[in-house]
Amino acid sequence: MKILVTGATGYIGKRLIPLLLNDGHTIVCPVRDKGRAQNYYKNQENIELIEADFLNELTLNTIPKDIDAAYYLIHSMSNSAKEFHALEERCAFNFKNFAEHSSAKQVIYLSGITNDTKLSKHLLSRKNVEKALASEKYALTTFKAGIIVGSGSSSFEIIRDIVEKLPAMIAPKWLNTKTQPLAIRDVLTFLHRSLGVKELYNTSHDIFGPEVLTYKEMLLQFAEVRKLKRYILTVPVMTPKLSSYWLYFVTSTSYKLASTLVNSMGVEVIGVKSNINTLLDVKPMSYKKAVKLAFKKIEQNSIISSWKDSYVSSGKLKNYVHEFINVPEYGCFKDFKKREVKNKEKTLNRIWAIGGETGWYYGTFLWKIRGFVDQIFGGAGLRRGRRHPTELNAGDALDFWRVIYANKENGKLLLYAEMILPGEAWLEFKVEEGILYQTATFRPHGLAGRLYWYAVIPFHWFVFNGMINNINK
Repeated sequence: MKILVTGATGYIGKRLIPLLLNDGHTIVCPVRDKGRAQNYYKNQENIELIEADFLNELTLNTIPKDIDAAYYLIHSMSNSAKEFHALEERCAFNFKNFAEHSSAKQVIYLSGITNDTKLSKHLLSRKNVEKALASEKYALTTFKAGIIVGSGSSSFEIIRDIVEKLPAMIAPKWLNTKTQPLAIRDVLTFLHRSLGVKELYNTSHDIFGPEVLTYKEMLLQFAEVRKLKRYILTVPVMTPKLSSYWLYFVTSTSYKLASTLVNSMGVEVIGVKSNINTLLDVKPMSYKKAVKLAFKKIEQNSIISSWKDSYVSSGKLKNYVHEFINVPEYGCFKDFKKREVKNKEKTLNRIWAIGGETGWYYGTFLWKIRGFVDQIFGGAGLRRGRRHPTELNAGDALDFWRVIYANKENGKLLLYAEMILPGEAWLEFKVEEGILYQTATFRPHGLAGRLYWYAVIPFHWFVFNGMINNINK
C-alpha cells in the first residue's frame, strides 16, 4: 500500500513509520522542513519526503494523490494556548480538502479522550479536529488516547523530572485527577493494526490502559519502579498560574506548554469501553510495566523520538531549521578561536558528545548559572539535555541550543541558541585540514543586545578558550 503519514518528525510518527516500512508499504511524508526529516530517514527505502505545510494550502499541490490510506498525526499544541486550536482546525480543514481529492480510502487519526463534560481548550480542539476530518469521500478511524507512557514522551519525562528531583512535594490539587495511562507500544499497535480494517471504517474508539490512576498514584508508582521514597501532599489553594510555574520550574517543559498541560490535567481522562482490544488483539500493559520498558530504552540509548526535540519545547524557534543555517555576518559580534588537531576522529567524537550529561567541557558552574538565569526569564535552561549521548541530527534539542546542521563526515556542527537573549546567537564547530575552528556569533537586537555582549565578554574569554582546549585534548 501507499500510505501518507503526517507528523513524520513527531513523537508518534518517527516510531510508526518503521513499522509500516517493515510491512513493505511505501510511505509518503509531507514535512515542513525536508532537510531536517532527511536526517531521520536518509538510509530508508520506500519513503518519499515532500516539503509541504498543512497550514498553507498552496504548498499541498506537490503531495501525491495516488495514496491508499493516511495517518493524521498533526498536533499544534505548542506555540500558544490561545492559538493552537485555530492552527489545528486550519490544518484539519486543509488536510481534509487534500484527502478528498486523493484516492485514500481510510484516514486514521490519533486524538485524546474527550468524555468529560468540561474539556480543556486543548482537548476541545482535539474533538473539533475529529469533527472537521469526518468525510463522505473517505472512512475516518479515530483513536482517542489519554496519557501516553514511553521513553521521550512529554508525560513520562515530566513525571520523571518531578519524581527524581523532589523527595517530598506540596503539589496542586489536580494531582488527584483520574486518568488511564497507555504505553506507547500499545498506542503504536492500535495505529499499526487498524490499517485497512474495514470494521473500523467511520468509527471512534477510546484506547487506554488497564488501570484508573490519579496523577499522584502515577508519581508514587513511578517512584516505586525507581526504588525511591517520595512523599506528596496535595493542596487546594494553587491557582492554575501557580501550578504552571510549579510545573515549569520543576520539569523540563516550557512555561507555555506547562500552562496548557495544567489546564488539561484538571480534566478526568477516563475511556469508554468497546470491543477494540478484542478486534485488534491488543492487551494493554500496566503502567508500571510501561515505565520499566521506557527505562530499558533509556539504558540502551535507543530513544527513537523525544518531545524535547519538538520546536515547541523552547517556545522560541518557530521557523524552519534551514532558515538559520546561514550564519549572518553584518552587524554581528564574533568570538573566533582555532587549534591544530592531532586526531580528527577523537575531536569530532568529543564535539558530538557536547552538552547534556557530558557538559560543555569548561566552566560547568557558569553554564549552570546561565541556564538558571534563562529559566528564571521563561527559557528552556539546561533542563532538556539531549536525546542520545553521542548522536546529533538537525532539529535535535541540545540543552538551550537547537542543532541546525550536523554532518560528521564534513566535520561541522552548527547550533542556534534558544535561550532568552536580546538578540540571536550561533555556535559553530568545524574541523578542516587539521584545524579546529570554533566560532560564536551574536546578532544583537538594539542597545540591550550590545550591552549584553560587552557584559559577557570576560566570561566568554575564559569559557570559550577552555572549551576549545578541552575539546582538542
